[in-house]
Amino acid sequence: MSKIDVVRAAMVEAMKAKDKARKDSLSMLLSALKNAQIDKKEPLTEDEENAIVKKEIKSTQETYDLAPADREDIRQEAAARVAVYKEFAPEDMSVEQIQAVIAGVLAELGIENPTGKDKGAIMKVLMPKVKGKADGKVVNQTLAAMMK
Repeated sequence: MSKIDVVRAAMVEAMKAKDKARKDSLSMLLSALKNAQIDKKEPLTEDEENAIVKKEIKSTQETYDLAPADREDIRQEAAARVAVYKEFAPEDMSVEQIQAVIAGVLAELGIENPTGKDKGAIMKVLMPKVKGKADGKVVNQTLAAMMK
């Protein structure tokens, strides 16, 4: 069952429960998923669906962060939306899991003591392996900590 079907079913439940805020959030997520599918002209893969959900979480979080402190209505709406979106997002990798993937990449590349010069080559191989499963900022920070 695709994520579009799961989100649509959750939206129907929210409509039946007369939960307008949840229904609106699910409607926006469903719209983003459908638009991506239309752009691609074929069904989305699970990784693509997860990437779209994460993108929506990130943009809504930015809305929350950039909203003026006196606009509590915007901040509450964004926070509620992020909470709904997170129900459909995959679990991010832990730092330990990221370190294990980095160790595998280092072994694959034959690098024992990574330095700043190796970072580009490592990231080039590493990022496709963790794409959609971990936040790029966390991956970058973990790699930097392992280089010291």
